Amino acid sequence: MPSIDLVNATVEFPIYNARGRSLRNTLLQRVGGAVSTEADGVTVTALRDVNLSLRNGDRLAIVGHNGAGKSTLLRVFSGAYEPSSGQADIVGNVASLLDITMGMDPELTGAENIILRGVFLGKTIDEARKMIPEVVEFSELGEYVDLPMRTYSSGMTLRLAFAISTARAPDILLLDELISVGDSVFAAKARQRIEAMMQHASILVLASHDAKTLRKYCNRAIMMSEGRLVADGTVDEVLSAYGLVDEDDGKL
Repeated sequence: MPSIDLVNATVEFPIYNARGRSLRNTLLQRVGGAVSTEADGVTVTALRDVNLSLRNGDRLAIVGHNGAGKSTLLRVFSGAYEPSSGQADIVGNVASLLDITMGMDPELTGAENIILRGVFLGKTIDEARKMIPEVVEFSELGEYVDLPMRTYSSGMTLRLAFAISTARAPDILLLDELISVGDSVFAAKARQRIEAMMQHASILVLASHDAKTLRKYCNRAIMMSEGRLVADGTVDEVLSAYGLVDEDDGKL
């Protein structure tokens, strides 16, 4: 059965020979958490002692200000980050729509990138190769699939990356906002696919600043602050703690 278990999970990034407050602030904005300065450099504590368990049927909303540690937590769930201390046990197939172009090479063709990105996502080469027809059809690339990706527009690249990243039905689905890809017609098709994945996933984790979105899709919420988990409850309970109690308030 798919599950996520974090026990005292802490994620630290030691940055050696880093100098200047501006650099420390940049690091903090990128990964969240807190920054401490030591003799040999800077340590960014992006997550600190997080305890959390998710099971089948959980639809978790993650809220918190920018830099609170939401993205780092999602990357721990995806397996991209290993805790510096503590434990993270992830059971099940994970689909992460956090960095959908990660692992792709602009010098390779679209077809080659489907295989490369597919392997990056955990498929075998044969499994990734079998994805090509479906990905080409969904992304609407046509004959461009045989051209180097550097010849694509940014929209074509994102359509390809989205089609690859959503080609399999995951046990665990991780989202940082509900992404919109391409023109209005393709965006509607992409939203339909995401919603189908959300419905069928055993566990959904969604970080968003949109209260209505969180209320619509989630049945549980946590609040992050400076890398710590500071609230855990129903969506309305956590949004209330966050200072957002009305349906019409919109953005967090």
